[in-house]
Amino acid sequence: MAFEIQHLPKEQWQGHPLPIHYETSHYYDAEIITGPEGFLARFTRRAFETPVKRGGQEGDDRLYAPWWEGAQAYGVLENGELVACVELWKENWSNRLRVTELWVAESHHRRGLGKALLDFAKRRAKELGCRALMLETQSGNENAIAFYLAQGLTLFGFDRSCYTNRDVERRDVRLELGCYVE
Repeated sequence: MAFEIQHLPKEQWQGHPLPIHYETSHYYDAEIITGPEGFLARFTRRAFETPVKRGGQEGDDRLYAPWWEGAQAYGVLENGELVACVELWKENWSNRLRVTELWVAESHHRRGLGKALLDFAKRRAKELGCRALMLETQSGNENAIAFYLAQGLTLFGFDRSCYTNRDVERRDVRLELGCYVE
């Protein structure tokens, strides 16, 4: 299936809401072990007692958020309606391209749009001469993690207190996934 990925101009799309939410039955439990030889970080896949729903808060995700100054958004439109998009921001100081948003409408899941947008992001990273492509997801978003791993991304880092001081307890640790651009 062919998709036309087009630039979404800031003046038209700034503030456009992205209803990002998910339901998950598994999470990656973050464990840090400190010893005399150093640190060991381990993420073990475990099951929630009951499935968990996350996201969907009004205003949580919007295109062209002010803190991503200079970001560029690209998307797929169907009958004038946005059905998928990716937003990219170049970290000049580290020469990495960051995916700040990657969204596909639920009605369009499993049609290859996410893969097409991530492939597009990888190509843009190469065109811009970036050394790596990065993105953020949460340790409780097992479907996103599986998708990103299948697309060649790997764990680059994590933050145990990005969202709250209880991220580990909430099973909501920020994971930084990425790939090197060659």
